[in-house]
Amino acid sequence: MASDQIEMSKSNPNKISLQQPSLPWRIASSLSMGLTAALSRGFLYGFNSVETVGLDRFLDILDKRKDVEKRQRGLITVSNHISVLDDPIMWGVLPLRYGFNPSNHRWGLGAHDICFKNKFLGSFFFSGQVLPTHRSKYSPHGGLFQPTIPQAIRLLSSQPSVSPAPAASENSHDVADPFTSDGLTFTTTGTDRYVAPSQYARNRLSWVHVFPEACVHQHPRLYVRYFKWGVSRLILESDPAPDVLAMFIDGTQRAMAEDRGWPRFLPRFPGRFRVAFGEPVDPERAFGDLRARWRDLVRRNQHQGRPLGELTDELKYGDEAVRLRVEVARRVRDEVMKVRKSMGYPDEEPGLGLELAETWAEEPSKDRYKSNVDDSLVNKKD
Repeated sequence: MASDQIEMSKSNPNKISLQQPSLPWRIASSLSMGLTAALSRGFLYGFNSVETVGLDRFLDILDKRKDVEKRQRGLITVSNHISVLDDPIMWGVLPLRYGFNPSNHRWGLGAHDICFKNKFLGSFFFSGQVLPTHRSKYSPHGGLFQPTIPQAIRLLSSQPSVSPAPAASENSHDVADPFTSDGLTFTTTGTDRYVAPSQYARNRLSWVHVFPEACVHQHPRLYVRYFKWGVSRLILESDPAPDVLAMFIDGTQRAMAEDRGWPRFLPRFPGRFRVAFGEPVDPERAFGDLRARWRDLVRRNQHQGRPLGELTDELKYGDEAVRLRVEVARRVRDEVMKVRKSMGYPDEEPGLGLELAETWAEEPSKDRYKSNVDDSLVNKKD
């Protein structure tokens, strides 16, 4: 997956151009994303009823981002996670022209043990703009500080990463230490290798979608679990502050219910799908105070000079850094809950404390289980 994606400069064949991936790679990406979008849209509108809220507003946002040179900020979308089909089915509400334009479509985080368990699947998902993400339950390489998170941070940012190692040439895309450096490739385990999408100019200020619950959570009244802190890192560390837009989805949990019988791999239909897009959040109003505290913490820890997304131990594990991530995640969850409420769903029951990770600390360690917190069906595997 790290082969022949870097387009060489025509004026100087010995110089690597970081404007965009090679033409074959762009074609493969457009086809994989476009055909997936066509299948998703065909399933949604061909076999089900679909209701969208705020779609025209969201399409207007995407249209304004079409010209990469005119983008002012990256874009983070966040939503609840209610089935294994959420992505890509939820993007089936977008007209097909968006599916065939990867430079103006989402980057996502996909479970390494599912999406990248063999070369074929890995190539398909990577060309579909899915970043390999390890989950701590299944891999020692998982967690908040794995190399994939800096890639997402850099995709959301405007500044190019630090220049690649001087040794890089037409025949070598390696850097001295790809596990911790922001060179032309990155590795998630120390042995695998992926082309770093953040190195391309066309990928700056990109759109990244996140499911902060980080697992499938099917509640009969669509309650939402606490949000994990990966989204906090994206908001605190991206430069400039990205726009944040909350979403809420309903319907895929009936198409792929966690308690479905055989054949489990087939979605059920017909059904009713609802996809709501909220208003874009002003990042300075919503998170400016927290980002200011983060920048001050960075200065005090002499962090200058490190590649974007790489942190000292204090910035990883220090009390102030943890408090900032907790508060960002809470505020992001509040935005998703606003969209949920606007769709007419009942308020959460008081006392559940769904926003608190501690509430869920005693949950079973099984992949699939019925929650002892709110009677929802939880699937950590998918």
